[in-house]
Amino acid sequence: MNTNANQQPQAAALARRPKAPSKLKHYLTAVIIILLLWGSAAKTEATFGELIKGAPNMLDLLREMFPPKWSYFDNIVPAMLETIRMALIGTTFGAILAVPVALLCAGNLTPSAWIRQPVRFVLNLVRTIPDLLLAAIFVAIFGLGPLAGILALTVFSFGLIAKLVYEALETIDRGPLEAMTAVGAAPAQRIIFGVVPQIQAHFISYVLYAFEINVRAAAVLGLVGAGGIGHYYEVTLGFLEYDKTCMIILFTLAVVLIIDYLSAKVREKLL
Repeated sequence: MNTNANQQPQAAALARRPKAPSKLKHYLTAVIIILLLWGSAAKTEATFGELIKGAPNMLDLLREMFPPKWSYFDNIVPAMLETIRMALIGTTFGAILAVPVALLCAGNLTPSAWIRQPVRFVLNLVRTIPDLLLAAIFVAIFGLGPLAGILALTVFSFGLIAKLVYEALETIDRGPLEAMTAVGAAPAQRIIFGVVPQIQAHFISYVLYAFEINVRAAAVLGLVGAGGIGHYYEVTLGFLEYDKTCMIILFTLAVVLIIDYLSAKVREKLL
């Protein structure tokens, strides 16, 4: 009797244990992935043969880029400072615009789907436009110069930060909001005292993250005439002055690494 009683729970536990996925399913998944990779490579004409064929040209380009022309550093410092200023202004304006939109997109703060869904649709529409295309559009409207780049980075930052913030808003603790609602707090008071303290560290982290991305993006917006260091990329590559291009790349890399390091330290203090 005791043996049967012990065997029944064991049998029930074995029955509840999830079955291991079959090997056939793994094989089918691997075959599908391989077919997708092969089909994508065939349609884009990206083959190992083309890579091997172009390898000597890449080596020739690297030989022409090194050593970099260090004396060109003085020429590109003002353009790099303009790039950083563009990223800073664009990120700031985008972050300011993102706050009200993120509040309207958050389901726990805007329960009305008639408001929330159209705003989310507009936000998704904004996020589908690449930053280079935005810069080209603003160059066509406002002409050449950093203004077009600032506006492009503003729109790009707005879409990125609003998306990250509204997703973070939907994960906040609803306890403080419910308590403030119970005592008759106004909607603005609930946001200021119930939402902002929970989200401010994440918001600053997202803004710093957007700033890092914008410094990289601003470095190439000059290719379409939107100001910054990208103009020098276009000039040096156009005249085949690859040693100067290498100097620009190294300078940009150093600036990006410094900003990334400082941003990481600030995020560590906040989170």
